[in-house]
Amino acid sequence: MKAYLSRQLQAVLSTIEGVPSDFELQFQAPARPEQGDLASNFAMQLAKKVGSNPRAFAERVLSEVQLDPDRIAGVEIAGPGFINFRFSSVYLRKGLYEILAKGANFGRSAQGAGKKAMVEYVSANPTGPLTVGHGRNAVLGDTMANLLNWAGYDVTREYYFNDAGRQMRVLAQSVRARYLELIWPECPMKKLGTGEDAVWVPVSFPDGGYQGAYIIDIAASLLDEKGDGLIEDRDWLSDEVPEAELAPFKEKAISLIFKDIDQTMRRIGVKMDTFFNEHTLYTDGKVEATLTALRDTGLVFDDDGAVWFKTSTFGKDKETVLVKSSGEPTYRLPDMAYHVEKLKRGYDLCIDLFGADHIDTYPDVLNALNVLGYDAQKIQVVIYQFVTLMRGGEAVKMSTRKANFVTLDDLMDEVGEDVTRYFFLAVSPNTHINFDLDLAKADAEKNPAFYLQYAHARIHQIISKAAEVGLTIQPESDLTALTHDRELALIKTMLQFPDEILATVKSLQPQRLINYLREVAEAFHAFYHDCRIIGEAPDVAQARFNLACAAQHVVRNGLNILGLSTPEKM
Repeated sequence: MKAYLSRQLQAVLSTIEGVPSDFELQFQAPARPEQGDLASNFAMQLAKKVGSNPRAFAERVLSEVQLDPDRIAGVEIAGPGFINFRFSSVYLRKGLYEILAKGANFGRSAQGAGKKAMVEYVSANPTGPLTVGHGRNAVLGDTMANLLNWAGYDVTREYYFNDAGRQMRVLAQSVRARYLELIWPECPMKKLGTGEDAVWVPVSFPDGGYQGAYIIDIAASLLDEKGDGLIEDRDWLSDEVPEAELAPFKEKAISLIFKDIDQTMRRIGVKMDTFFNEHTLYTDGKVEATLTALRDTGLVFDDDGAVWFKTSTFGKDKETVLVKSSGEPTYRLPDMAYHVEKLKRGYDLCIDLFGADHIDTYPDVLNALNVLGYDAQKIQVVIYQFVTLMRGGEAVKMSTRKANFVTLDDLMDEVGEDVTRYFFLAVSPNTHINFDLDLAKADAEKNPAFYLQYAHARIHQIISKAAEVGLTIQPESDLTALTHDRELALIKTMLQFPDEILATVKSLQPQRLINYLREVAEAFHAFYHDCRIIGEAPDVAQARFNLACAAQHVVRNGLNILGLSTPEKM
């Protein structure tokens, strides 16, 4: 309905001098049902621009707009210039028929038809298990990909990683040191840290090495597979070990860690389409080509042995290093090359999921794309805030054998996959999450994560009981018996579903969909409280049964988009 009203009103507004060509109509539900079904304040927004007062401007537009009476039963101007629209009973019945006819596809649209979209998310390097922070990234990215798919886009889910460079060497050195500990009982050890955080490691353990017990597991696996003959000199310190000797430790670590990451992602419902290795940007010459192209713009210069990007041109306080004096690129340069590669692959929309620590750095990548002649507006960056685990009102650090940080698997072990996904999605990405473990483990009555699933289960049980007395879904049956306020309110709420999906895609705020589905659930509970199905007159019972089936479609489709299960009983 919002799309329809926008088209009809824009057809009039486009002919009026003073109305900006890019003006976007906004609609919202009035505060009270008696005020109508949708309202817009465009007359108040535009009155000054067109040299009129709001009510007079509203009257002018409404005198010219063409509205189908089978869709809109009435239009009123209220207060200083609000315009209230009332839906017709024909529109509501046709809408309900549409829900029943489309079923599992109700809510899908063709807005993105013919367009390619990429969502790049998770993108954790293979140095250890996925953290809780990675979990929020994974769930947000997966849900955004689902939303784009429902909006008609051809969606690719991509995982970007780097299995080369210093951190991979440190990973290999860490596994080698733990392997040495396993094959050499007299291996000299050193103590890292103090107190409860203290860890004993071999003397050959590298500075900044990976301390989690998963490193020991990798070393033990390598010992079982290859035996104890992988080390040439037990006395070598970490930086003395040649690359050739580190190779099997690196390869085994990457293999097992990626296997663990894949299992964790699948557990939380995430499956990637493509994996992109940052290292190929170097071997294929794309990093160097990007740097050369940037030099040609005149916005790159050399100073103190380093290569700099003139980011002051774009309003930053200082210039930004692209290549260190050591010759090692900072991560901005391969990121620039990677995004050039994304756009060259023909994507119309690319969504990046970044943690809050990237908030000051991603604009450099977008600025580079612009100066290189690419359309940086095709890149949309979603910044998400971090997660703090809470218990008893205080921040906690869960004890874990696997790593010296909280893993995503640890969290799912404690509260479950569905609850984990829900809590990550229930608030705006740009809001810090205080993940209340006590609430997340509460029973269904107290736990907000179960509210939507409880609604789905309740609807299913109601439909099952009605089916036992002979009711079956009849999409073409007479719906004129649906006249109760609760019935009409539920239909109106459900018909918002396609618009809510598109609005969520536009805002990239998945919590919008959760909030909407709660409204559907509340409207259904209110309907069923006042409107029985079994025992009513046949036409009323059939119409209400169809209405319950439609509600199940909407709630189930919404849960599927969110990646949450759809239980039939709870």
